[in-house]
Amino acid sequence: MTEASDSLLDNPIWSSLVSRHASFATGGSLARQYRREIGPLAGLREPSSEALMELAKIIPAGDVAVLFLEEQIRFPEDWQIVLEATMVQMICPSPPPEVITREEIVALGRADYPEMVALAKLTEPGPFREETATLGRFVGIRVGQRLAAMAGQRLSPTGFVEVSAVCTHPEFRGRGFARALVAKVARNIFAAGDIAFLSALKSNTGAIRVYEQVGFRLRREMEVAVVRPPGAG
Repeated sequence: MTEASDSLLDNPIWSSLVSRHASFATGGSLARQYRREIGPLAGLREPSSEALMELAKIIPAGDVAVLFLEEQIRFPEDWQIVLEATMVQMICPSPPPEVITREEIVALGRADYPEMVALAKLTEPGPFREETATLGRFVGIRVGQRLAAMAGQRLSPTGFVEVSAVCTHPEFRGRGFARALVAKVARNIFAAGDIAFLSALKSNTGAIRVYEQVGFRLRREMEVAVVRPPGAG
């Protein structure tokens, strides 16, 4: 991993939307956002007033933009700040060992999307909509016929892939499903020739412990902002 490639993670959403995920993007040269059905993640080339003006034009009516920022920025006074928080960005320096569970880890596909959306709505791992899972490979664990846990891939700056949507149904927590799924997704990422990273709210200490057990290490802290400009609803 070179210093130049590592720097892509300082602005991971933008880096993803101008490279591998350009086909999923709306926007222009200063601001881009994933299509509404995929999710509200948005990136700025740089945190300028011009970029914020461009962002305001592409956010769908009634929606928000979720930004990952190197530091807090000042938004226009007429923008609604839905959330501002500190998050950690973690990176896995090498493929983690496999984590064995009693239940089989299975690939999830389009037929599973309704269940995946329902599980994400219940557990709130982060923005997850009807087409989010098109961004990468997802895996899950079923108990009986029920989707008990899942995890998958989201942002994809060149050379890196983000582990995301890690969630377990409340009835099935404490069985090590999250650890096993994060390890599986990370192993898939390394097998494809990329490096695994992920993001978590700094306050989510339980999840961070799980990620550390898999082999992820803190890369840096960042700020997350959920914003709604006037006219977006």
